Amino acid sequence: MPVDADLTSVQQARDLVAASSAAQKIFATFSQEKVDKIVEVMARAALLDKERLAKIAVEETGYGVVKDKTEKNRFAAEDVHNFFRGLKTVGVINERDNIIEIADPRGVVAAIIPSTNPTSTAIFKILISVKSRNGVVLSPHPSAARCINETTRIMRDAAEAAGMPKGLVGCLAISTLQATEELMKHKLTAVILATGGIGLVRAAYSSGKPAFGVGPGNVPVLIESSAEIDKAVSDILASKTFDYGTICASEQAVVVEAAVDSRVKAAFIAQGARFCDPDEIAKLEKLMVLPTRGLNPKVVGKSPQVIAQMAGFSIPADTRALIVELKGVGRDHPLSMEKLSPVLAYYTVDNWQIGSELCHEILRFGGMGHTIGIHSNNRDIIRQFGLRQPASRIIVNSPTTHGAIGLSTGLSPSMTLGCGSWGGNVTSDNVSPVHLMDIKRVAFETRPVSSVSRVSSVLASAASSTVDLVTKGLITQIASEVINHSKSQDSGSHSHGSSVAESPSAGLNDSAITELVEQFLSQRRAKRVKAASTTTTVTSKVEEQKQAAVEEPKKEALEEPKKADKKVEAVEAEKVKKAEKVEIVNSRPYDFVCEDDVRLALKNRQKIYVTAKTIITPSARDLGESNEVFAKV
Repeated sequence: MPVDADLTSVQQARDLVAASSAAQKIFATFSQEKVDKIVEVMARAALLDKERLAKIAVEETGYGVVKDKTEKNRFAAEDVHNFFRGLKTVGVINERDNIIEIADPRGVVAAIIPSTNPTSTAIFKILISVKSRNGVVLSPHPSAARCINETTRIMRDAAEAAGMPKGLVGCLAISTLQATEELMKHKLTAVILATGGIGLVRAAYSSGKPAFGVGPGNVPVLIESSAEIDKAVSDILASKTFDYGTICASEQAVVVEAAVDSRVKAAFIAQGARFCDPDEIAKLEKLMVLPTRGLNPKVVGKSPQVIAQMAGFSIPADTRALIVELKGVGRDHPLSMEKLSPVLAYYTVDNWQIGSELCHEILRFGGMGHTIGIHSNNRDIIRQFGLRQPASRIIVNSPTTHGAIGLSTGLSPSMTLGCGSWGGNVTSDNVSPVHLMDIKRVAFETRPVSSVSRVSSVLASAASSTVDLVTKGLITQIASEVINHSKSQDSGSHSHGSSVAESPSAGLNDSAITELVEQFLSQRRAKRVKAASTTTTVTSKVEEQKQAAVEEPKKEALEEPKKADKKVEAVEAEKVKKAEKVEIVNSRPYDFVCEDDVRLALKNRQKIYVTAKTIITPSARDLGESNEVFAKV
């Protein structure tokens, strides 16, 4: 029976994730020394085979240049590794007086690998995953499955020989969309590193897993009038022709100030670029842009000569790049899109401010958040340019390809470039091992909340003798009231209360707090006794009114015996009802209200007058508001 490739690949994805997860649990216990040794061995193995892997990649995909892919492999295996060699990823990674940071691995990383930079991206993602003590399973682009699997095998075999648990690093031999989806959604997958088209990145973000996805890079570069023209043109061509433009950080459009336009064009021509005429531009549009308005994959990573031939015209053998002059951006100007090939759009503007706006517009047409470049010797203009652009990397006086990945700049070396929220990504960073760790922080107290907590402690110890007032839910509120009360007493004196008012967190010992609490509670008791006395007098008067209201209709009934008992009962009920509505009001505003106060007020049919400064405990507020006890003054 024929084998179903989709089902086979899905099962393989499940098996690889399970194996990686089991191995990762063991690997997570390794020391920093053992982890670093394994990473070192893997990097060395990839470095030794950098050229062979580049050849396999070009043969399999048809994209790019062997020499440039070799350099990208070297960058991933050497520069990336050297940059993070000393990074702590095990146990305590940073310790200060008040914070201790502890690193934990995430688990299994699902690494999606593109066809444009297959071997270098595979090297990079394997190294940063293992450096951070994670397992990793690679899902290759189907058109680059062989070279990616070979890269994985070389690094895995070397690492397992050095002591890495078997199965920690895996790669799908049969690459299908179904397998990639299974890998991303698997319950044992902890995080996704997705490099590829927009659809793939969106699938990663909708998988329900944490994901580091990267967006397209429609990179514009501004040549401002103060720039060193020859160097700017040299940098742009070096970047644009590197691996035939397959790195998404390569320049896609040049925006030039009119004051230096003629010099820039002359420099481009002198350095091997060709400006296409309108007929050639039309032919390139027809070739490079599909009816769906997407880029024709047949031109990706191809030489200028091959592209020109496919379009129907010829160019000299020494032509390094094709330049198309455009008047606008968007669907009506299809070559203003990302081209992933040595084809470059060209614009002329009156000044750098207009050029900045045009660069912004180019980014909006398929490159938001990725990378932008500027060539200028005016630092103030560079700063203003940077402030205006929705790009995560703003490369100054350097090729954007090399600058964005951290080869020619101080950025973290990376083959995965986040585009931030502009590009719908979770980060704007160059992704690194740091992003694949969960960092725990042990935080020590730096601002003691000593006053309230110490008052509460003393107050709680006295709770047994004041149960009617102090309940578990009220301790904090009463402690706060003690401090506030002390602030209002003898503000000019040097008593314990005054010291609290001056500095609630200083100068309070337990005896002083105890004295404050006792003073406060004594005042509360005195107020309650007085309120109870008033209540007794008022209650007697109310009872007399009730009794009078009852006796009067009885006398009338005796004098008129012929009246019906029903009428007597009705009159009696009405009088009693009116008597019950008598409301005794105590207009003294309360400074503190607890639940007992509300219950006493309800019993005596009193209102509790409160101000904006009155402290009301939560239970008292609920009971009082539901019975309309409070009155504001």
